[in-house]
Amino acid sequence: MAGEGRRIGLYGFGAAAHIIAQVVRWLSRDVLAFTRSGDHTGQGFARKLGACWAGASDEMPTEELDCAIIYALVGAWVPAAVRKGGRVVCAGIHMSDIPSFPYSLLWQERQVLSVANLTRNDGVEFFDLVSKVGIVAETVRYPLAHTNEALSDLRAGRLQGAAVLAP
Repeated sequence: MAGEGRRIGLYGFGAAAHIIAQVVRWLSRDVLAFTRSGDHTGQGFARKLGACWAGASDEMPTEELDCAIIYALVGAWVPAAVRKGGRVVCAGIHMSDIPSFPYSLLWQERQVLSVANLTRNDGVEFFDLVSKVGIVAETVRYPLAHTNEALSDLRAGRLQGAAVLAP
């Protein structure tokens, strides 16, 4: 959904973004990672995965984005995320309301898209890509009985990659 964009911003650098960052780099595009303010560990993780820029979501890189993929819950990032002619892909399961913004932002050929569902074929195509890219998922394993701890760690940004619950 990022189209032909060269500079892809990933807002909310967690479970999904750390995998997509690897795909974006494999496609020889630039990854710019946006984390919570003060999350230097997450920013370092993004750089380790090839991000050419990593910073807080309230910072702006020196170059504008062609596409922003927003995994985070913050709808306020939608209006200003990309340059004229760019795309914003809302990829989270849940997001706060997108604030009102002037129509002129859309008039400048910006696109706002959402990803609600994927098909079985989308999954098959992605798993074919996984072997080509050589994706490595960073995971932190939690016993099923510690589900609340895993959720707490996710909310607080205390883990990199994905939380995995196991019996």
